[in-house]
Amino acid sequence: MIELERDGDVAVLRLSHGPVNALDPELCDAVAAQVRALVTDPVRAVVLTGSGRAFSAGADLRRLVTDGEAYARRFVPALDGLFRSVFELGKPVVAAVNGHAIAGGAVLAAAADVVLMADGPARIGLPELVVGVPLPRVAVEVVRYAVGDQVARRLITGADTHLPADARAMGLVDEVLPADDLLPAALDRARDLASRIPADTFAFTKAQLRREALQRMDGAAEEAEATLALWIRRGSDGWTAAYLESVTRKRG
Repeated sequence: MIELERDGDVAVLRLSHGPVNALDPELCDAVAAQVRALVTDPVRAVVLTGSGRAFSAGADLRRLVTDGEAYARRFVPALDGLFRSVFELGKPVVAAVNGHAIAGGAVLAAAADVVLMADGPARIGLPELVVGVPLPRVAVEVVRYAVGDQVARRLITGADTHLPADARAMGLVDEVLPADDLLPAALDRARDLASRIPADTFAFTKAQLRREALQRMDGAAEEAEATLALWIRRGSDGWTAAYLESVTRKRG
């Protein structure tokens, strides 16, 4: 589900969960637990990447459709926990986006301090609204922090995915690299951040910069049930099922 490797004082976390690293409660909980364990680990920085052709293609929507309310009630809080674990980690985190980063996959990348993406046909973006579901507040705040309010509005309400160069122009990606150079560059960037800045100073400053976003996450409890209700509704009213069918037809 997730592989942990160590390259000197850098931890490499690699999603390895099916062909596209689809997010489900099990993967979200596993990654969040591993990230939280790194708080007290002697590694000084983290690289987060995927396996195969995807960084993560986002939520496992088929399970939302087939398993309904019980699945949604497990998944949405687990998704929040995943994003917060990465967003709050007081160590440098570099996302090495090796392939598609769709919906929750894009938010997971945006939670890092630096986002590098492999050049090529893979896409990154936030199509949640056409899927029929809202982004949870934690995801909204991660995206707002990463790209600013105006670009976040365009990304979220535009509900589209973007090629690497376009994502870089919007600020969702910091640098686009040849695929073979992606992981070495991510390791170099992680080591650079860890070596040039004292660890306690980095952690303190990262918390300063993200404090307002975290406060807004904490203050949005009243939204949680309304958000969840819309996920549950979309799992049962046919909208998300129709979206999945349309995507399958395009691929065929």
